[in-house]
Amino acid sequence: MSRPLVLGNGMILVCLDKYGQVRDFYFPYVGSENHIGRRDVHKIGVWADGRVSWFSDDEWSIDPYYKEDMLTSDIRAHNDKMRLSVYFTDVVYNEKNIFLRSIRIENHADGEREVKVFFNQQFEISQTYYADTAYYNPALHALIHYKGRRVFLVGGRSDNKEFFSEYSTGLFNIEGKEGTWRDAEDGILSRNPIEHGSVDSTLGLVFKINAKSESRANYWICVGETLGEVERLQGHLIYKTEDHVIETTSNFWHAWVNNFDIELEDLSDKAKTLFKRSLLVVRTHCDNRGGIIASGDSAQFQHGRDTYSYVWPRDGVFIALGMDKVGHSEVSERFYRFCNNVITDGGYILHKYLPDMSLGSSWHPWTQGEKPQLAIQEDETALLLFGLWEHYRFNRNLEFIEEVYNSLVKKGADFIRNYRDDATGLPRPTYDLWEENYAVSTFTCATVYGGLVAASKFADLLGKNDDRDRYAQTAEEIKDLIIKYLYDEERGVFLKSVSLEDGEVKGNKTIDASSFYGCFRLGVLSVDDERMDRAFESTKKAISDPIPVGGTARYEKDMYHAPGKGYNNVPGNPWFVTTLWLIQYKIARASTEEELEFVNDELMWAVDHALPSGVLSEQIDPYTGDQISVAPLIWSHAEFIITVMEYVSKLEELRSEKTN
Repeated sequence: MSRPLVLGNGMILVCLDKYGQVRDFYFPYVGSENHIGRRDVHKIGVWADGRVSWFSDDEWSIDPYYKEDMLTSDIRAHNDKMRLSVYFTDVVYNEKNIFLRSIRIENHADGEREVKVFFNQQFEISQTYYADTAYYNPALHALIHYKGRRVFLVGGRSDNKEFFSEYSTGLFNIEGKEGTWRDAEDGILSRNPIEHGSVDSTLGLVFKINAKSESRANYWICVGETLGEVERLQGHLIYKTEDHVIETTSNFWHAWVNNFDIELEDLSDKAKTLFKRSLLVVRTHCDNRGGIIASGDSAQFQHGRDTYSYVWPRDGVFIALGMDKVGHSEVSERFYRFCNNVITDGGYILHKYLPDMSLGSSWHPWTQGEKPQLAIQEDETALLLFGLWEHYRFNRNLEFIEEVYNSLVKKGADFIRNYRDDATGLPRPTYDLWEENYAVSTFTCATVYGGLVAASKFADLLGKNDDRDRYAQTAEEIKDLIIKYLYDEERGVFLKSVSLEDGEVKGNKTIDASSFYGCFRLGVLSVDDERMDRAFESTKKAISDPIPVGGTARYEKDMYHAPGKGYNNVPGNPWFVTTLWLIQYKIARASTEEELEFVNDELMWAVDHALPSGVLSEQIDPYTGDQISVAPLIWSHAEFIITVMEYVSKLEELRSEKTN
């Protein structure tokens, strides 16, 4: 199940499902730890006229939206049978670790009614079920869930400032107990004051609503490391008032997402909306200490074993590039500081990391048979150097570059310069961009070229002439070897990869979007080179044109989340990332304003396949257009941002040339 709404402040990340229910709650890092189990959910139920209806029941019509230009939800739920409408306005307070929900209920009936809204909490604190405690704290008028240094205070009160009085705690998914949400189904909670083990809790907010009228209340979760901390958070919320917190948070994010000097007048209104929504969604996944996770959507268990809530430095580079292009370089700098701290003494970046800088899980082996190998994707190391140069171009913070030159730039550049095959001179085999094949991929070779060019520029900037010359020379050698071994002159495409078998170089002729894109983005060949144009046309024909709903697959016969029936008629599922890559190339190729007229139409493909809330997934079904895999995928949003910014920049460049 996708996450159409994500809210955060760089310390916590809260993800809501299509019913407006909390599905993921990350603290103390964005992406770690998730305190809701992957099969659990904070259920929402409404009681009226003697029965309860849960938001996940079919009788509810629920639309999860955002308020325009804000990290503020606008959830609209309607139940014709119950003659009720429920509206949520939710924020994660930008200043403190508080998740706040404002509830408004409309009574469409002709008489006065008592209505109750039940909020069920299913925490898996620190990602384990055992030894949790949930209890009612009368002094705080709150439910407390805690284990060790993780404490959650759950509170609520009506519009007349009366705290909730209905609650219960109980066992959850053990000893035959389904949870306290069952206790709510008769409309009366048992007020069991404490339970430990695998536990949940439920609180009820009571509304007395006149005929054809409405009533309001608020609900919140404060999270911290001690009881005293969450008590102070609730005290701050009550002192400032819930309305103030929602207003100030909404105003902050409205100011943040509009804090750029960019002319968007040539963009369609829908593309502008998705551009700003992408900025906000990306920011929720950027931890204030530097980590940028791929996705907070825990519903998608990669290979059935893990989630996407890790820092992949590759993804992070493209996300940081999007932030740099818009002017939010403070986000990018924190990311590069993160990478400066995790790069190994050997000068390479490992597969992925947790946002606390510890090593993430991996499926890359350290041996091949009896032979040791590095369990890395070399493109992740090389891209850091390329991305860091782009970061410098946008913010010109030379002091930061001097600070990380030896520890990140030189260390990484020396590694990729020396990690080469003796026989071919190409980079040694590593896992490819898609984390599937151990080979010498075109994309990886292109990133090594681009990384060394960037390192040479940094060395030149700082007067380190020996480094400059070494890196520049090796970059040119790699470039020549890419053309020699990885460009198929006959077909006019770049190979997916090559491998050395019995002293002979064998090519994988699969057409892969990353092969073309890597050579374009990293500057192996200029956009005016005829070989790039041929590679673009061949790539588009092979992995774009056969897809019924449009878009571009990763590569031919891509089996990841393959749709099954009729699969042989398409190369694979279209991805937002790869589709936007081709648009970026066409923008770069344009030499007149007229040649850019296609952009708004092609951007509409992404707009049309976004969720109504503006969230982009990883990929979509090639026949139905339905979203597949994690949503949001932050890389998808980053590529949309990059595409828009390059379109705007190209228009400005062409108009300036015309004027001059």
